Amino acid sequence: MTETKEIRYQGHLHEMQKQLMGDYYAQLTAIANGKSDAKNAHLLIAGNPVELVRAFDMVPVFPEVNVLQLAVRKQSLPLIQKAEELGYAVDNCAYVKADVGLYLSGYQAPYGTIPKADLLLCNYVGCNVYLNWFEHLAELTGAPAVNIDIPFVRSADGEPSPGDVDYVVKQLEELIVKLENITGTSLDMRKLRRTVENSALVGELWAEIKELTKQRPAPYDAYFDSVTMMAVLYCLRGTDEAVSFFQAARAELSERAAKGEGPLAEERFRVVIEGPPPWPFLRVFRDMFSRWGAVAVASTYSTVGGIWEFGFRHDPQRPLESIARHMLQYNLCNRTFLQRYDQMARYVDEWSADAVVIHSVKSCRLFSAGQGDMREYFVRERQVPTLLIESDLEDPRYFSQAQLRNRIDAFFEALAQRRLTAASDAELAAGAAR
Repeated sequence: MTETKEIRYQGHLHEMQKQLMGDYYAQLTAIANGKSDAKNAHLLIAGNPVELVRAFDMVPVFPEVNVLQLAVRKQSLPLIQKAEELGYAVDNCAYVKADVGLYLSGYQAPYGTIPKADLLLCNYVGCNVYLNWFEHLAELTGAPAVNIDIPFVRSADGEPSPGDVDYVVKQLEELIVKLENITGTSLDMRKLRRTVENSALVGELWAEIKELTKQRPAPYDAYFDSVTMMAVLYCLRGTDEAVSFFQAARAELSERAAKGEGPLAEERFRVVIEGPPPWPFLRVFRDMFSRWGAVAVASTYSTVGGIWEFGFRHDPQRPLESIARHMLQYNLCNRTFLQRYDQMARYVDEWSADAVVIHSVKSCRLFSAGQGDMREYFVRERQVPTLLIESDLEDPRYFSQAQLRNRIDAFFEALAQRRLTAASDAELAAGAAR
């Protein structure tokens, strides 16, 4: 094992993101405190129609982002316990419990105040907990709620049927009427097209950035560093600010790639990571991989809000249809297990990964269900070394640092030994050939 030195996790991009997210939460606080009359809609990250929300000058609010911010600050457990006092089970989604606890605490957070929703906009993309979550919020807050039903893609080629696309588009048209009633304004199609065009530009830039980690060394970690860019991608998608941020990110990371600079002093192992990170222990978790020189060159979590690296782009000329396709097909949460396998296999092959790491989340059935079979598939069918570990994305009670470190150390020790054995066998074969 090589102990890496002076690992720099935060740089210019982190500072840019910090400024943008600070401005975003200042905007939310102004709404909550009555200093802004802007309307807001609470949405979920996966496969959402945020372009429509922004076309009405409404501000999107993302409960998942709010509670992960609390987890990073190690302030989620009291809120989770507050929800459990109401009757939420210990194994309920920790995001839901933290968000309910945040509401019960007056929506007061260290990064700002969350405004009560003018609209709860839920979209079903593979997780029935989403529906229950927003139903509970509607009961608690009295805010109006809209649910957009997103069918699973059922075809063998992964393409949604024309009927499914039309079904979602019709729901988006109904949503437009609802947004017009809430805001008192009519949809400006030029503004919608501009917002969709910005999403297309961001998607293009994000895809180019993800391509950079195919190089050796990867110029950034596509799991731990990606979360910095994902905050802007999800909270500000459709805005000019998001386009500017990703243009700067592409320039900076392309320069690092050209110089052969990576996030670690030495890139020894290239891994693909499945599943969300344990937010309360993000730095500790990262260090468990960094100490082995392991860099994530791709991750499924970075595609929760959209999969652009395989070709999807929003289309400003067909805005509603492209939003519908994004919701149906191009987000991780609405994919079948076989489609998730294929996505990860492409990462392993095209990004030249040495191994797969699956982080199973205790309180999230959407991610954790079937991950044991996923491990077996990559080990037995693909002959890819695969590590399965477990904790939680929000609840610190499920994180065992010593246990996780022991398992990760053992896995990379085995990988290192396997590499040495392969090199030795190659030398013997070369000697025999001579």
